[in-house]
Amino acid sequence: MYFIFRGMDVTSKLIDLALVEDIGTGDVTTEYFVPEGKEVTAYVMSKGEGIVAGVAVAMEVFERVDRNLKVEALLTDGAEISYGEYIIKITGSARSILTAERTVLNFLQQLSGEATKTSTFVKLTEGTKAKILDTRKTTPGWRYLEKMAVRAGGGTNHRMGLYDRAMVKDNHLVAEGGLPAIQDAINKLAEEKPHVQIELEADTLEQVESFLKLDGVDYILLDNMTNEQMRQALEMRGDAEKPLMEASGGVTLETVRGIAKTGVDFISVGALTHSAIALDISMEFYEKESSKS
Repeated sequence: MYFIFRGMDVTSKLIDLALVEDIGTGDVTTEYFVPEGKEVTAYVMSKGEGIVAGVAVAMEVFERVDRNLKVEALLTDGAEISYGEYIIKITGSARSILTAERTVLNFLQQLSGEATKTSTFVKLTEGTKAKILDTRKTTPGWRYLEKMAVRAGGGTNHRMGLYDRAMVKDNHLVAEGGLPAIQDAINKLAEEKPHVQIELEADTLEQVESFLKLDGVDYILLDNMTNEQMRQALEMRGDAEKPLMEASGGVTLETVRGIAKTGVDFISVGALTHSAIALDISMEFYEKESSKS
C-alpha cells in the first residue's frame, strides 16, 4: 500500500473534522441566544508570551464557517507575542464568529504552544551548530501542522513519515550478515529510491565505529549516549562531512545545552510535540468597530 502525503489536503480534512465534531447538527447557543444579523468586530489575542503558529489554519476555519466574514491576519507564524497582543481581526456575523471560536482557538493554542516550546529549546542551543529536530511523536492527523509549528519556533523537521527516510533501529535485526548485509541493503535502497535518506541508530561507540565504515549513510543516530560518548563519536568521524550525527534520548531543557556543545549536528526532541503546553489565547468581541489593530 502506498500513501502520497499532501499536507494541505490533510489540513483541509482536519478542519472539516474539527468543525463537524464541534458544530454537529448546529450551534444551538448562537441560534437561540444571539440575534440574527448582529454584526461585531472580534480579535484573537494572546494572554501569554510565546511564538504564534497556526494563523493560516485559524483564518481558514473562520472562512469555512462563513465566507462573508472579513478576516485579517495581524501577525504571522513565527512572530513573538506577549500578553494582550492581537493576532487576527474578524468582522462580520456574531453568530458565525462565535460558532468558529472554539475550533480556531484549539488550533492556535496547541500549535502556538508547540512553537513556543521549540523556540525555548532553540534559544538554549544558540552559539552551537546543533539544530533542534522534531520527531514522529505527533498527534495522529496533526503531523503536518505540528511540524509547521516546529518550523515557526525555529526548529527543523525530521522525516515526515516512514516513506521519506530510512531509520534503521535495533540493528541486530538486520545485521545477521554483518556489515556486508547492511551495505547491500543500503546500496539497494539508494538504487531504487535515491531520494530517500538513510539513518542508522547506534547504541554504542562500537556500532558507530562499524557504521562509519559503510558507504551511503547520511546520518548516525546516537541513542541515549552520554555527552562524552557523543564527543568520542564525533572524533571517530573526524573531518568528514558525513554521516551527520544526531543526538536522541533524554533531551530536556536542562540537558540540551550540554548536548549541543558536544558538536553534534542535530538534537531530536519528542517533547516539542508530545509535551507542549498550549499557549493561552482567547477572543474579544466588540459590538462596534474598534480602534485596536
